[in-house]
Amino acid sequence: MISQPSRHCTVELQALPSRIGQVRRIISAQLRYWHLDPLIDQAALGVTELLTNVHRHAEPDKLCTVEIELLLDRLTVSVHDHDPRLPTVRDAEVFATSGRGLGLIAAVSDSWGVRPQGETGKIVWFTLSAPSPAVGLPPRPVVNGSTTDGPFPGTASAAGTHDGKRERAAARSAVAG
Repeated sequence: MISQPSRHCTVELQALPSRIGQVRRIISAQLRYWHLDPLIDQAALGVTELLTNVHRHAEPDKLCTVEIELLLDRLTVSVHDHDPRLPTVRDAEVFATSGRGLGLIAAVSDSWGVRPQGETGKIVWFTLSAPSPAVGLPPRPVVNGSTTDGPFPGTASAAGTHDGKRERAAARSAVAG
């Protein structure tokens, strides 16, 4: 069996409302390029929720990095910010207008988690199962630079790591790209 190589995309930004829509469109375009159209709605919803959390809660700044990586049959979407405080899943009131972000991510993803980055922040990530592409992926461009371990379940230290696994929700979001 011949396996597909990894694909990787990184975007650095200030998590401001105007930028969140731009990143959602970038992620959607990248997934179309990788022939992963069925994952666009879930990935766009998840990255929107994670960036909204950075915008609303992160201190001392709103600077963050969004990464998506396709490795074999798994798409990982992660957001790294500079706030070392770890997020928590909240039970939102029935009519509350906020507080459901991580719950939504748990509902639409295969797994998700939080990985502290020492005193320099944290990475919040989620994974989606990727269908086998009917056609091969585009050739991988040559990129100079370094790579780091991805936020995959089981690779982070046990301290401070949350690994949530949920069944996918029957309903899907219709997020405009």
